[in-house]
Amino acid sequence: MEENQYYQNIQKVLEELPENFSVLEEQIDIEVQMKYFEEAKKIRAKHLENEYFEKREELFNDDTDDERKKEILLSIAIIDDVSAFRTIEKFTSLAEGDLKMWAVLAFQESRMLIQSSLLDEQQVFISTGLGGKGKKLRYYVVFINKEKNSMLNSTQQKLLKDELIYELNKNDGEFESMDFSEGFSNVLVMLPLQSDLKQILRNTIDECNQYGNFLDEDMIVTNVKVLSRSEILDMLKKKDNPIDELEEE
Repeated sequence: MEENQYYQNIQKVLEELPENFSVLEEQIDIEVQMKYFEEAKKIRAKHLENEYFEKREELFNDDTDDERKKEILLSIAIIDDVSAFRTIEKFTSLAEGDLKMWAVLAFQESRMLIQSSLLDEQQVFISTGLGGKGKKLRYYVVFINKEKNSMLNSTQQKLLKDELIYELNKNDGEFESMDFSEGFSNVLVMLPLQSDLKQILRNTIDECNQYGNFLDEDMIVTNVKVLSRSEILDMLKKKDNPIDELEEE
């Protein structure tokens, strides 16, 4: 009951989104995103944006440490000036590793600020761990086999893939990848934000089960990250053994 209410609340929020929203395309770990906004709140409370703006060329100095570069990015991302935007854009194209992720987030913030100023309307920015493209979000989905110790045979694999692609095409979605393992199959797909994700996946399972009843009614869906096999198996274990999970707590 709670799960259904939670899902309905999310759908309502998505349906009420304005047309002028942007989706973060890159796959950036949620923890990195949270750290970015936590640090942004701290440094922006000091109101030193203009001072950092004057020092923005330090971003391209090899002697500047990463923490200093992060502070500069966080500060100039909220300056409504094309020079700040172009600086972050340039740095984003050069940055690597952890700094690259921070630069991408700063670039998105800066771009939205400039767009809001030019269009004279508030922009909405949506970010998830798996990113997206255009007006679509990327989802990681795990279809669970009825036979937990077996992999789907070639006919079942083809059927699952074909039915999923069919449902995605009907809903302006995109198929990206599919892998089959013992006990489950995992896929990456993209769908418009307002899509009824739950119904699309349910239709896929129902159609497949007309030809052998080989998929579980339950599934795992996330837009946070790609799950490892051990994480999936742990979730399936808790699903099948709710009493054990309660005892562990």
